[in-house]
Amino acid sequence: MSSDSDPHFKFYHYEPSLAAACVFAVVFGTSTIWHSILIAKHRTWYFVPCVVGGLFEIVGYAARGVSHGQAPNPTLAPYVIQTLLILVAPALFAASIYMILGRVIVSVDGEPYSLIKKRWLTKVFVTSDVVSFFVQLGGGGLMASSHASTAKTGSHVALVGLLIQIILFGFFIVVALVFHVRLRAKPTHLSQDAALPWKGFLYILYIASAFILIRSIVRVAEFVEGFEGTIVRHEVYLYVFDGVPMAAVMVLFSIWYPSDFSKQARKAMAGSESAGSNLELSDVEPPGK
Repeated sequence: MSSDSDPHFKFYHYEPSLAAACVFAVVFGTSTIWHSILIAKHRTWYFVPCVVGGLFEIVGYAARGVSHGQAPNPTLAPYVIQTLLILVAPALFAASIYMILGRVIVSVDGEPYSLIKKRWLTKVFVTSDVVSFFVQLGGGGLMASSHASTAKTGSHVALVGLLIQIILFGFFIVVALVFHVRLRAKPTHLSQDAALPWKGFLYILYIASAFILIRSIVRVAEFVEGFEGTIVRHEVYLYVFDGVPMAAVMVLFSIWYPSDFSKQARKAMAGSESAGSNLELSDVEPPGK
């Protein structure tokens, strides 16, 4: 053990609850299975990150159950697993949410109303989300160290990743709101199709985004407080402000699934590609023909 090791450093300030860990592992497990079925049925492959996030949550809470069984002397491995996976799972949920907005915009032919063109929308948000994911992952890895000073450094790194996520979500909500207001003021023909309830689904996006934002803000407060802060010392905060909101995001999209927008977006993109091909053919057609 290095010189900065603290013999009094604890992985947990409490004995992890087995009942809570089991309940949330089952909730995330059920939601993940259902989402996997929906993805296979509707070919909504952009929901794969959501499923991976669900798997992270399942394993993370299962690891907390293992730590309960090891009390009062939990080992490093389950602590590392639950720290990393529960921390970064929301970034995967966010990736799917970002891609949903793109499908909604394309399905109602609303690209002129978006602050970001459709070809850049997903790239900007998902690329930024990947950066946030890996920063949090790196910070989480350092936080899982048994060395107090290394763990403190990790919390600072994870804090940066969470701040990136909060800023990104704030900008995402602005983009969605601007699109919402513009389209409501001047509806497109497709936006008036009753089969595409885009207004209601944007509200679903806002709610899901709010859940992740609230969770991220509380996590920021946790890291600012440090390892002796109130949030870290009481397990209830993890479940109320992390487990519950993230489970709510998965359940929300289990009930209100964007399959109709995905189908319409595929049709729109296929039509656009076909029109582009016809235009290219007409460009090379002999002028006298």
